[in-house]
Amino acid sequence: MNAAAKPSKLIKGATGDWEIVIGMEIHAQVTSQSKLFSGASTEFGGDPNDHVSLVDAAMPGMLPVINEECIKQAVRTGLGLKAQINLRSTFDRKNYFYPDLPQGYQISQFKSPIVGEGVVIVDVTPTEQITVGVERLHLEQDAGKSLHDQSPTDSFVDLNRSGVALMEIVSKPDMHSADEAKAYVSKLRTILRYLGTCDGNMEQGSLRADVNVSVRRPGEPLGTRCEIKNVNSIRFIGQAIEVEARRQIGIIEDGGKIDQETRLFDPGRGETRSMRSKEEAHDYRYFPDPDLLPLEFDQTFVDDLARGLPELPDEKKARFMRDYGLPAYDAGVLVMERASADFYEEIAKGRDAKAAANWVINELFGRLNKEGLDITASPVSAAQLGAIVDLIGEGTISGKIAKDLFEIVWMERGADPRALVEERGMKQVTDTGAIEAAVDEIIAANPDKVEQAKAKPTMLGWFVGQVMKQTGGKANPQSVNDLLKRKLGI
Repeated sequence: MNAAAKPSKLIKGATGDWEIVIGMEIHAQVTSQSKLFSGASTEFGGDPNDHVSLVDAAMPGMLPVINEECIKQAVRTGLGLKAQINLRSTFDRKNYFYPDLPQGYQISQFKSPIVGEGVVIVDVTPTEQITVGVERLHLEQDAGKSLHDQSPTDSFVDLNRSGVALMEIVSKPDMHSADEAKAYVSKLRTILRYLGTCDGNMEQGSLRADVNVSVRRPGEPLGTRCEIKNVNSIRFIGQAIEVEARRQIGIIEDGGKIDQETRLFDPGRGETRSMRSKEEAHDYRYFPDPDLLPLEFDQTFVDDLARGLPELPDEKKARFMRDYGLPAYDAGVLVMERASADFYEEIAKGRDAKAAANWVINELFGRLNKEGLDITASPVSAAQLGAIVDLIGEGTISGKIAKDLFEIVWMERGADPRALVEERGMKQVTDTGAIEAAVDEIIAANPDKVEQAKAKPTMLGWFVGQVMKQTGGKANPQSVNDLLKRKLGI
Protein backbone atom coordinates (compact mmCIF):
# COMPACT_ATOMS: atom_id res chain seq x y z
CA MET A 1 0.00 0.00 0.00
CA ASN A 2 1.50 3.31 -1.04
CA ALA A 3 1.32 5.68 1.94
CA ALA A 4 0.68 9.37 1.32
CA ALA A 5 3.46 11.89 1.70
CA LYS A 6 3.69 14.16 4.73
CA PRO A 7 2.57 17.75 4.04
CA SER A 8 6.20 18.89 4.45
CA LYS A 9 7.19 16.64 1.48
CA LEU A 10 4.74 18.24 -0.94
CA ILE A 11 6.03 20.44 -3.78
CA LYS A 12 4.42 23.81 -4.37
CA GLY A 13 3.38 24.32 -7.98
CA ALA A 14 1.80 27.37 -9.63
CA THR A 15 -1.68 25.92 -9.06
CA GLY A 16 -1.28 24.19 -5.69
CA ASP A 17 0.53 21.34 -3.95
CA TRP A 18 1.86 18.23 -5.65
CA GLU A 19 3.03 14.90 -4.29
CA ILE A 20 5.94 12.99 -5.83
CA VAL A 21 5.65 9.20 -5.95
CA ILE A 22 8.89 7.25 -6.45
CA GLY A 23 9.58 3.58 -7.04
CA MET A 24 12.94 2.09 -7.89
CA GLU A 25 14.49 -0.83 -9.69
CA ILE A 26 18.01 -1.37 -8.41
CA HIS A 27 20.33 -3.53 -10.52
CA ALA A 28 22.93 -5.01 -8.18
CA GLN A 29 25.77 -7.06 -9.64
CA VAL A 30 26.09 -10.34 -7.76
CA THR A 31 29.43 -10.89 -6.04
CA SER A 32 30.65 -14.12 -7.63
CA GLN A 33 33.80 -15.27 -9.41
CA SER A 34 31.97 -16.40 -12.54
CA LYS A 35 28.88 -15.39 -14.52
CA LEU A 36 25.27 -16.50 -14.08
CA PHE A 37 25.29 -19.16 -16.80
CA SER A 38 28.97 -19.56 -17.74
CA GLY A 39 32.39 -20.02 -16.15
CA ALA A 40 33.82 -16.74 -17.51
CA SER A 41 35.36 -14.31 -15.01
CA THR A 42 33.36 -11.39 -13.60
CA GLU A 43 36.50 -9.38 -12.75
CA PHE A 44 36.19 -5.67 -13.49
CA GLY A 45 38.64 -3.84 -15.72
CA GLY A 46 39.94 -6.54 -18.08
CA ASP A 47 40.78 -5.79 -21.71
CA PRO A 48 37.68 -5.67 -23.94
CA ASN A 49 36.24 -9.15 -24.64
CA ASP A 50 38.80 -10.80 -22.34
CA HIS A 51 36.21 -12.42 -20.03
CA VAL A 52 33.88 -13.92 -22.63
CA SER A 53 32.97 -17.60 -22.97
CA LEU A 54 31.23 -19.18 -25.97
CA VAL A 55 27.98 -19.06 -23.95
CA ASP A 56 28.33 -15.29 -23.34
CA ALA A 57 28.99 -14.72 -27.04
CA ALA A 58 25.85 -16.79 -27.90
CA MET A 59 27.67 -19.17 -30.21
CA PRO A 60 25.36 -21.74 -31.84
CA GLY A 61 24.60 -24.80 -29.71
CA MET A 62 25.90 -23.28 -26.45
CA LEU A 63 23.68 -24.01 -23.44
CA PRO A 64 23.45 -22.04 -20.17
CA VAL A 65 24.38 -23.84 -16.93
CA ILE A 66 23.22 -22.15 -13.74
CA ASN A 67 25.81 -20.92 -11.23
CA GLU A 68 24.84 -22.18 -7.75
CA GLU A 69 26.76 -19.44 -5.95
CA CYS A 70 24.65 -16.77 -7.70
CA ILE A 71 21.50 -18.55 -6.47
CA LYS A 72 22.86 -18.60 -2.91
CA GLN A 73 23.71 -14.89 -3.11
CA ALA A 74 20.15 -14.05 -4.26
CA VAL A 75 18.65 -16.08 -1.39
CA ARG A 76 21.00 -14.44 1.13
CA THR A 77 19.91 -11.03 -0.16
CA GLY A 78 16.25 -12.01 0.11
CA LEU A 79 16.79 -13.09 3.71
CA GLY A 80 18.55 -9.79 4.43
CA LEU A 81 15.49 -7.94 3.06
CA LYS A 82 13.17 -10.02 5.33
CA ALA A 83 11.57 -11.22 2.12
CA GLN A 84 9.63 -14.26 0.98
CA ILE A 85 11.99 -16.86 -0.56
CA ASN A 86 10.31 -18.82 -3.36
CA LEU A 87 11.41 -22.46 -3.35
CA ARG A 88 10.42 -22.73 -7.02
CA SER A 89 11.18 -20.05 -9.61
CA THR A 90 11.56 -19.98 -13.38
CA PHE A 91 13.78 -18.28 -15.95
CA ASP A 92 12.25 -16.52 -18.95
CA ARG A 93 13.54 -15.03 -22.17
CA LYS A 94 13.02 -11.28 -22.46
CA ASN A 95 13.31 -10.46 -26.16
CA TYR A 96 14.76 -7.18 -27.34
CA PHE A 97 17.58 -6.05 -29.61
CA TYR A 98 20.75 -4.32 -28.43
CA PRO A 99 24.04 -4.53 -30.35
CA ASP A 100 25.66 -5.65 -27.09
CA LEU A 101 23.08 -8.40 -26.37
CA PRO A 102 24.48 -11.29 -28.43
CA GLN A 103 21.58 -13.72 -27.90
CA GLY A 104 18.93 -11.20 -28.97
CA TYR A 105 17.23 -11.88 -25.64
CA GLN A 106 18.07 -11.60 -21.96
CA ILE A 107 17.57 -14.54 -19.59
CA SER A 108 15.59 -13.05 -16.73
CA GLN A 109 12.76 -13.98 -14.34
CA PHE A 110 9.27 -12.64 -14.99
CA LYS A 111 6.25 -14.41 -13.52
CA SER A 112 8.04 -16.49 -10.86
CA PRO A 113 11.01 -14.66 -9.28
CA ILE A 114 13.38 -16.24 -6.75
CA VAL A 115 12.47 -13.67 -4.03
CA GLY A 116 9.06 -12.14 -3.27
CA GLU A 117 7.94 -9.30 -1.00
CA GLY A 118 10.23 -7.81 1.65
CA VAL A 119 10.93 -4.54 3.50
CA VAL A 120 13.72 -2.02 4.03
CA ILE A 121 13.65 0.25 7.11
CA VAL A 122 15.17 3.59 6.09
CA ASP A 123 16.44 6.39 8.35
CA VAL A 124 15.79 9.52 6.29
CA THR A 125 17.00 11.85 9.08
CA PRO A 126 18.01 11.16 12.71
CA THR A 127 14.34 11.62 13.68
CA GLU A 128 12.47 10.35 10.60
CA GLN A 129 12.14 6.71 9.58
CA ILE A 130 10.16 5.21 6.69
CA THR A 131 9.43 1.64 5.57
CA VAL A 132 9.93 0.92 1.88
CA GLY A 133 8.32 -2.26 0.57
CA VAL A 134 10.23 -4.56 -1.78
CA GLU A 135 8.00 -6.00 -4.53
CA ARG A 136 10.43 -8.72 -5.69
CA LEU A 137 14.03 -9.63 -6.39
CA HIS A 138 14.82 -11.55 -9.55
CA LEU A 139 17.99 -12.77 -11.21
CA GLU A 140 18.99 -11.87 -14.75
CA GLN A 141 22.01 -11.54 -17.02
CA ASP A 142 23.66 -8.21 -17.71
CA ALA A 143 24.17 -7.04 -21.30
CA GLY A 144 27.54 -6.07 -22.75
CA LYS A 145 28.69 -2.51 -23.31
CA SER A 146 28.69 -0.44 -26.52
CA LEU A 147 31.63 1.98 -26.83
CA HIS A 148 30.99 4.99 -29.06
CA ASP A 149 34.07 7.09 -28.27
CA GLN A 150 36.84 4.89 -29.69
CA SER A 151 36.39 5.84 -33.35
CA PRO A 152 34.76 8.69 -35.32
CA THR A 153 32.93 6.25 -37.60
CA ASP A 154 32.45 2.95 -35.72
CA SER A 155 30.98 1.69 -32.46
CA PHE A 156 32.68 -1.15 -30.61
CA VAL A 157 31.14 -3.83 -28.41
CA ASP A 158 32.76 -5.15 -25.22
CA LEU A 159 31.09 -8.34 -23.97
CA ASN A 160 33.04 -8.66 -20.68
CA ARG A 161 29.90 -7.72 -18.74
CA SER A 162 27.60 -9.88 -20.90
CA GLY A 163 26.13 -12.69 -18.79
CA VAL A 164 27.24 -11.26 -15.43
CA ALA A 165 24.59 -12.03 -12.77
CA LEU A 166 22.38 -9.14 -11.68
CA MET A 167 19.81 -9.00 -8.93
CA GLU A 168 17.01 -6.63 -9.88
CA ILE A 169 15.46 -5.37 -6.63
CA VAL A 170 12.10 -3.73 -7.34
CA SER A 171 10.67 -1.41 -4.68
CA LYS A 172 7.05 -0.45 -4.16
CA PRO A 173 6.14 3.20 -4.88
CA ASP A 174 6.64 4.10 -1.20
CA MET A 175 8.98 7.11 -1.48
CA HIS A 176 7.86 10.73 -1.74
CA SER A 177 11.02 12.86 -1.89
CA ALA A 178 14.54 12.87 -3.29
CA ASP A 179 15.91 12.55 0.27
CA GLU A 180 13.83 9.44 0.93
CA ALA A 181 14.99 7.86 -2.34
CA LYS A 182 18.66 8.65 -1.64
CA ALA A 183 18.37 7.25 1.90
CA TYR A 184 16.72 4.07 0.54
CA VAL A 185 19.51 3.40 -1.98
CA SER A 186 22.13 4.12 0.67
CA LYS A 187 20.49 1.70 3.14
CA LEU A 188 20.03 -0.99 0.50
CA ARG A 189 23.69 -0.68 -0.51
CA THR A 190 24.71 -1.01 3.16
CA ILE A 191 22.66 -4.23 3.51
CA LEU A 192 24.14 -5.72 0.32
CA ARG A 193 27.68 -4.92 1.47
CA TYR A 194 27.08 -6.46 4.90
CA LEU A 195 25.78 -9.62 3.24
CA GLY A 196 28.69 -9.67 0.79
CA THR A 197 26.26 -10.21 -2.10
CA CYS A 198 27.16 -7.02 -4.06
CA ASP A 199 30.09 -4.64 -3.57
CA GLY A 200 27.80 -1.63 -4.17
CA ASN A 201 30.42 0.15 -6.26
CA MET A 202 28.37 2.63 -8.28
CA GLU A 203 31.40 4.10 -10.09
CA GLN A 204 32.11 0.69 -11.66
CA GLY A 205 28.43 0.14 -12.45
CA SER A 206 27.90 -2.75 -10.02
CA LEU A 207 24.94 -0.87 -8.51
CA ARG A 208 22.66 1.11 -10.84
CA ALA A 209 19.19 2.55 -10.37
CA ASP A 210 16.21 2.91 -12.67
CA VAL A 211 14.07 5.56 -10.98
CA ASN A 212 10.32 5.72 -11.63
CA VAL A 213 8.86 9.17 -10.95
CA SER A 214 5.25 10.37 -11.14
CA VAL A 215 3.35 13.29 -9.59
CA ARG A 216 -0.23 13.69 -8.40
CA ARG A 217 -2.46 15.95 -6.36
CA PRO A 218 -2.51 14.75 -2.72
CA GLY A 219 -5.14 12.01 -2.32
CA GLU A 220 -5.60 11.43 -6.06
CA PRO A 221 -4.76 8.17 -7.95
CA LEU A 222 -1.20 7.56 -9.15
CA GLY A 223 -0.09 9.67 -12.11
CA THR A 224 1.67 8.49 -15.28
CA ARG A 225 5.26 7.56 -14.48
CA CYS A 226 8.48 8.10 -16.34
CA GLU A 227 11.49 5.85 -15.81
CA ILE A 228 14.91 7.46 -15.53
CA LYS A 229 17.37 4.81 -16.65
CA ASN A 230 20.75 3.75 -15.25
CA VAL A 231 21.48 6.47 -12.69
CA ASN A 232 24.87 5.62 -11.19
CA SER A 233 25.28 7.82 -8.10
CA ILE A 234 23.15 8.59 -5.06
CA ARG A 235 23.63 12.33 -5.60
CA PHE A 236 22.44 12.05 -9.22
CA ILE A 237 19.40 10.02 -8.11
CA GLY A 238 18.33 12.95 -5.92
CA GLN A 239 18.96 15.51 -8.66
CA ALA A 240 17.14 13.43 -11.32
CA ILE A 241 14.02 13.10 -9.12
CA GLU A 242 13.86 16.84 -8.38
CA VAL A 243 14.30 17.78 -12.04
CA GLU A 244 11.84 15.18 -13.39
CA ALA A 245 9.13 16.03 -10.83
CA ARG A 246 9.38 19.74 -11.71
CA ARG A 247 9.22 18.90 -15.44
CA GLN A 248 6.05 16.82 -14.98
CA ILE A 249 4.33 19.41 -12.75
CA GLY A 250 5.09 22.11 -15.35
CA ILE A 251 3.57 20.06 -18.17
CA ILE A 252 0.38 19.20 -16.24
CA GLU A 253 -0.10 22.76 -14.99
CA ASP A 254 0.22 23.99 -18.58
CA GLY A 255 -2.63 21.70 -19.59
CA GLY A 256 -0.48 18.93 -21.10
CA LYS A 257 -0.28 15.25 -20.18
CA ILE A 258 2.65 13.02 -19.26
CA ASP A 259 3.70 10.35 -21.75
CA GLN A 260 4.92 7.11 -20.17
CA GLU A 261 8.49 6.85 -21.40
CA THR A 262 12.08 6.01 -20.54
CA ARG A 263 14.32 9.04 -19.96
CA LEU A 264 17.99 9.69 -19.29
CA PHE A 265 19.38 12.12 -16.71
CA ASP A 266 22.07 14.53 -17.89
CA PRO A 267 23.87 15.78 -14.74
CA GLY A 268 25.86 18.35 -16.75
CA ARG A 269 22.72 20.10 -17.97
CA GLY A 270 20.60 19.24 -14.95
CA GLU A 271 17.78 17.81 -17.07
CA THR A 272 16.13 14.56 -18.10
CA ARG A 273 15.55 13.85 -21.77
CA SER A 274 13.46 11.33 -23.66
CA MET A 275 15.16 8.08 -24.62
CA ARG A 276 12.25 5.94 -25.90
CA SER A 277 8.57 5.27 -25.25
CA LYS A 278 8.20 2.88 -22.30
CA GLU A 279 7.80 -0.76 -23.24
CA GLU A 280 5.19 -2.91 -21.53
CA ALA A 281 5.78 -6.54 -20.53
CA HIS A 282 4.05 -7.86 -23.69
CA ASP A 283 6.47 -5.89 -25.87
CA TYR A 284 9.28 -8.15 -24.65
CA ARG A 285 7.41 -11.37 -25.65
CA TYR A 286 8.41 -13.16 -22.44
CA PHE A 287 8.33 -16.96 -22.52
CA PRO A 288 9.96 -19.66 -20.36
CA ASP A 289 13.55 -20.34 -21.37
CA PRO A 290 13.47 -23.82 -22.97
CA ASP A 291 17.13 -24.45 -22.07
CA LEU A 292 16.60 -24.05 -18.31
CA LEU A 293 14.47 -26.19 -16.02
CA PRO A 294 12.53 -24.48 -13.21
CA LEU A 295 14.85 -23.64 -10.31
CA GLU A 296 13.88 -25.66 -7.22
CA PHE A 297 15.45 -26.00 -3.77
CA ASP A 298 14.12 -26.97 -0.33
CA GLN A 299 13.68 -25.08 2.94
CA THR A 300 16.79 -26.76 4.38
CA PHE A 301 18.89 -25.03 1.68
CA VAL A 302 17.39 -21.66 2.76
CA ASP A 303 17.80 -22.40 6.50
CA ASP A 304 21.47 -23.31 6.05
CA LEU A 305 22.09 -19.98 4.27
CA ALA A 306 20.16 -18.09 6.99
CA ARG A 307 22.41 -19.56 9.67
CA GLY A 308 25.48 -18.17 7.90
CA LEU A 309 24.22 -14.58 7.63
CA PRO A 310 26.15 -11.84 9.45
CA GLU A 311 24.55 -9.48 11.98
CA LEU A 312 22.79 -6.96 9.74
CA PRO A 313 22.84 -3.13 10.11
CA ASP A 314 19.45 -2.76 11.89
CA GLU A 315 20.30 -5.47 14.44
CA LYS A 316 23.80 -4.06 14.95
CA LYS A 317 22.44 -0.53 15.44
CA ALA A 318 19.93 -1.77 18.06
CA ARG A 319 22.72 -3.65 19.87
CA PHE A 320 25.06 -0.62 19.85
CA MET A 321 22.27 1.48 21.39
CA ARG A 322 21.50 -1.20 24.00
CA ASP A 323 24.99 -2.44 24.92
CA TYR A 324 26.99 0.77 24.50
CA GLY A 325 24.31 3.32 25.37
CA LEU A 326 24.78 5.18 22.08
CA PRO A 327 22.15 7.58 20.71
CA ALA A 328 20.41 6.42 17.52
CA TYR A 329 22.32 8.90 15.34
CA ASP A 330 25.79 7.77 16.48
CA ALA A 331 24.86 4.09 16.19
CA GLY A 332 23.43 4.70 12.70
CA VAL A 333 26.61 6.42 11.48
CA LEU A 334 28.85 3.68 12.88
CA VAL A 335 26.94 0.78 11.27
CA MET A 336 26.79 2.35 7.77
CA GLU A 337 29.78 0.19 6.81
CA ARG A 338 30.54 -3.18 8.35
CA ALA A 339 34.26 -2.35 8.59
CA SER A 340 33.49 0.90 10.48
CA ALA A 341 31.26 -0.93 12.95
CA ASP A 342 33.96 -3.56 13.57
CA PHE A 343 36.60 -0.83 14.01
CA TYR A 344 34.43 0.99 16.56
CA GLU A 345 33.59 -2.15 18.48
CA GLU A 346 37.26 -3.04 18.86
CA ILE A 347 37.78 0.34 20.59
CA ALA A 348 34.52 0.42 22.60
CA LYS A 349 34.92 -2.87 24.47
CA GLY A 350 36.00 -2.15 28.04
CA ARG A 351 36.18 1.62 27.48
CA ASP A 352 33.93 4.68 27.62
CA ALA A 353 31.80 3.71 24.60
CA LYS A 354 30.39 7.22 24.03
CA ALA A 355 33.88 8.80 24.10
CA ALA A 356 35.07 6.10 21.69
CA ALA A 357 32.12 6.88 19.34
CA ASN A 358 32.92 10.61 19.43
CA TRP A 359 36.53 9.97 18.47
CA VAL A 360 35.67 7.54 15.68
CA ILE A 361 32.88 9.71 14.19
CA ASN A 362 34.28 13.22 14.66
CA GLU A 363 38.05 12.87 14.50
CA LEU A 364 38.69 9.69 12.52
CA PHE A 365 35.79 9.77 10.03
CA GLY A 366 36.26 13.52 9.62
CA ARG A 367 39.90 13.08 8.71
CA LEU A 368 39.26 10.04 6.47
CA ASN A 369 36.61 11.99 4.52
CA LYS A 370 38.95 14.94 4.13
CA GLU A 371 41.70 12.67 2.76
CA GLY A 372 39.25 10.61 0.63
CA LEU A 373 40.19 7.40 2.45
CA ASP A 374 38.18 4.33 3.40
CA ILE A 375 38.19 3.01 7.00
CA THR A 376 40.20 0.00 5.78
CA ALA A 377 42.99 2.40 4.70
CA SER A 378 43.06 4.33 8.01
CA PRO A 379 46.63 5.18 9.10
CA VAL A 380 45.38 5.12 12.72
CA SER A 381 44.50 1.63 13.95
CA ALA A 382 41.74 0.74 16.42
CA ALA A 383 44.41 -0.13 19.01
CA GLN A 384 46.07 3.30 18.61
CA LEU A 385 42.78 5.22 18.82
CA GLY A 386 41.80 3.11 21.83
CA ALA A 387 45.07 4.09 23.53
CA ILE A 388 44.30 7.81 22.94
CA VAL A 389 40.82 7.36 24.48
CA ASP A 390 42.46 5.60 27.47
CA LEU A 391 44.99 8.42 27.95
CA ILE A 392 42.16 11.00 28.08
CA GLY A 393 40.09 8.82 30.43
CA GLU A 394 43.04 8.44 32.83
CA GLY A 395 43.61 12.21 32.85
CA THR A 396 47.11 11.72 31.41
CA ILE A 397 46.35 14.09 28.52
CA SER A 398 43.69 16.75 27.92
CA GLY A 399 41.22 16.73 25.01
CA LYS A 400 43.27 19.42 23.27
CA ILE A 401 46.52 17.48 23.61
CA ALA A 402 44.68 14.35 22.42
CA LYS A 403 43.92 16.10 19.11
CA ASP A 404 47.61 16.97 18.71
CA LEU A 405 48.51 13.38 19.57
CA PHE A 406 46.00 12.05 17.01
CA GLU A 407 47.67 14.21 14.35
CA ILE A 408 51.13 12.80 15.21
CA VAL A 409 49.84 9.20 15.20
CA TRP A 410 48.15 9.84 11.83
CA MET A 411 51.42 11.12 10.31
CA GLU A 412 53.79 8.64 12.01
CA ARG A 413 52.20 5.33 11.11
CA GLY A 414 52.58 2.59 13.69
CA ALA A 415 53.63 4.96 16.50
CA ASP A 416 52.64 4.03 20.07
CA PRO A 417 50.51 6.86 21.56
CA ARG A 418 51.69 6.16 25.15
CA ALA A 419 55.35 6.23 24.15
CA LEU A 420 54.79 9.49 22.23
CA VAL A 421 53.23 11.17 25.29
CA GLU A 422 56.28 10.20 27.38
CA GLU A 423 58.90 11.09 24.75
CA ARG A 424 57.40 14.46 23.81
CA GLY A 425 56.39 15.64 27.26
CA MET A 426 52.69 15.80 26.39
CA LYS A 427 51.38 14.79 29.80
CA GLN A 428 48.66 16.92 31.30
CA VAL A 429 49.76 19.12 34.21
CA THR A 430 47.77 18.05 37.25
CA ASP A 431 50.15 19.60 39.78
CA THR A 432 47.89 22.30 41.30
CA GLY A 433 50.94 24.30 42.41
CA ALA A 434 52.12 24.76 38.83
CA ILE A 435 48.58 25.53 37.63
CA GLU A 436 48.03 27.97 40.51
CA ALA A 437 51.21 29.87 39.59
CA ALA A 438 49.94 30.29 36.01
CA VAL A 439 46.48 31.37 37.26
CA ASP A 440 48.01 33.97 39.65
CA GLU A 441 50.17 35.35 36.86
CA ILE A 442 47.23 35.82 34.47
CA ILE A 443 45.06 37.41 37.19
CA ALA A 444 47.85 39.82 38.22
CA ALA A 445 48.46 40.87 34.59
CA ASN A 446 44.78 41.58 33.82
CA PRO A 447 43.13 43.55 36.67
CA ASP A 448 40.56 45.10 34.28
CA LYS A 449 39.46 41.65 33.08
CA VAL A 450 39.20 40.48 36.71
CA GLU A 451 36.62 43.21 37.44
CA GLN A 452 34.70 42.32 34.28
CA ALA A 453 34.68 38.63 35.22
CA LYS A 454 33.29 39.37 38.68
CA ALA A 455 30.43 41.30 37.07
CA LYS A 456 30.01 38.85 34.22
CA PRO A 457 30.99 35.26 35.14
CA THR A 458 30.88 34.13 31.48
CA MET A 459 34.24 35.94 31.14
CA LEU A 460 35.75 32.98 32.98
CA GLY A 461 36.29 31.25 29.63
CA TRP A 462 38.76 33.95 28.60
CA PHE A 463 40.88 33.26 31.71
CA VAL A 464 40.73 29.49 31.14
CA GLY A 465 41.97 30.05 27.56
CA GLN A 466 44.87 32.22 28.77
CA VAL A 467 45.98 29.70 31.39
CA MET A 468 45.77 26.84 28.86
CA LYS A 469 47.84 28.91 26.43
CA GLN A 470 50.47 29.60 29.10
CA THR A 471 50.73 25.91 30.00
CA GLY A 472 50.90 24.78 26.37
CA GLY A 473 47.44 23.20 26.66
CA LYS A 474 48.72 20.78 29.29
CA ALA A 475 46.88 22.09 32.35
CA ASN A 476 43.94 20.02 33.54
CA PRO A 477 40.95 22.16 32.43
CA GLN A 478 38.85 21.16 35.46
CA SER A 479 41.61 22.19 37.88
CA VAL A 480 41.99 25.52 36.01
CA ASN A 481 38.24 26.16 36.24
CA ASP A 482 38.07 25.35 39.95
CA LEU A 483 41.09 27.51 40.83
CA LEU A 484 39.85 30.51 38.81
CA LYS A 485 36.39 30.37 40.38
CA ARG A 486 37.93 30.29 43.89
CA LYS A 487 40.41 33.10 43.25
CA LEU A 488 37.95 35.37 41.38
CA GLY A 489 35.20 34.68 43.88
CA ILE A 490 32.73 33.59 41.17
